[in-house]
Amino acid sequence: MSAPTTTESTGQIETAAGSTPPAPASGAFATVDTPNGPFTVVVDDELRVLASGWTDDPAYLAALVHPTLRPATTHRSAALAEITDAVSAYYSGDLDAPSRIAVIQRSGGAFLGQAWDALRKVDAGHPVTYTQFAELAGQPAAVRAAAAACARNAAALFVPCHRVKRGDGTLGGFRYGLPTKQWLLDFEAPRHTTAPSGD
Repeated sequence: MSAPTTTESTGQIETAAGSTPPAPASGAFATVDTPNGPFTVVVDDELRVLASGWTDDPAYLAALVHPTLRPATTHRSAALAEITDAVSAYYSGDLDAPSRIAVIQRSGGAFLGQAWDALRKVDAGHPVTYTQFAELAGQPAAVRAAAAACARNAAALFVPCHRVKRGDGTLGGFRYGLPTKQWLLDFEAPRHTTAPSGD
């Protein structure tokens, strides 16, 4: 079962006074080594993933975060062990580990939030097409918007946009490169073993 993904579709949070609250003053980050290179996670003060990906540059990731969620500064933190452990667990074969970590993203419209929530329900080893992804997000005709949701996803691996491919079976795009996307899909593919023959 996946952890909640908090997605807010208005692009603004209205306070009681009717103003937009400032972005958080600070966030935290941690980096873990993976077979695909360094993987960095940026979180808010409630330890919800704001952005993540195969880079050692937290500033690059912070720039992907919606302005109303983007922390003004980030600092390295050892308090993110549960989150980095989920990344390590994924690479050790617990493919569902990232889905148990809370994520928060915000967009300017309702569809992206629905789409990101739908992405968290796509099982490892069972990639979908952009058309199927649009259907899972509740808007079958919104295939281009589904592709845009993948492109705008800041929380790679925790919101597994790598599990979406083109209808012709080709990979489509991926912020961290097609070789990484292919590696992840191959790693997640069901392993079929043949029982030894009884000769």
